[in-house]
Amino acid sequence: MKLVIQRIKNASVLVNSQIISEIGQGLLVFACAEKGDDERILDWVAEKLVNLRIFSDKEGKLNLSIKDVGGEILLVSNFTVCGFLKKGTRPTFHLAESPEIAKNLLQKLAQKIREKGVSVKEGVFGAYMEVKLINDGPVTIYLEYPHNP
Repeated sequence: MKLVIQRIKNASVLVNSQIISEIGQGLLVFACAEKGDDERILDWVAEKLVNLRIFSDKEGKLNLSIKDVGGEILLVSNFTVCGFLKKGTRPTFHLAESPEIAKNLLQKLAQKIREKGVSVKEGVFGAYMEVKLINDGPVTIYLEYPHNP
């Protein structure tokens, strides 16, 4: 699983010009399930997300997690995060999991995050989405499950 995580002041997802999900302070997470991912990795990913210390403490150090600041997560499926660009200028997406499996994994990831006490809103899997956000920092982190640690 690959994720692009952005610390945001607020974010929303629109489908057909209608707001589907929106959050205030928190994390906007673009996530792609890769071929070979299964439910065994979800606890690891959820644990990393809810404990990732990328919010500033009183001294301005990145020392606080989403749980510490009472923020929310906006989880958006995005198969292009698995884009592969070794040759040429057009990415391939052969590393992305099939839509049926990916959708199931991302729904279960959202549930795992909720079980850890963090509010999660979601985009619409497979839909064309407009994502509006105000970056905070900007702070952007790339997280990848280590299939071969």
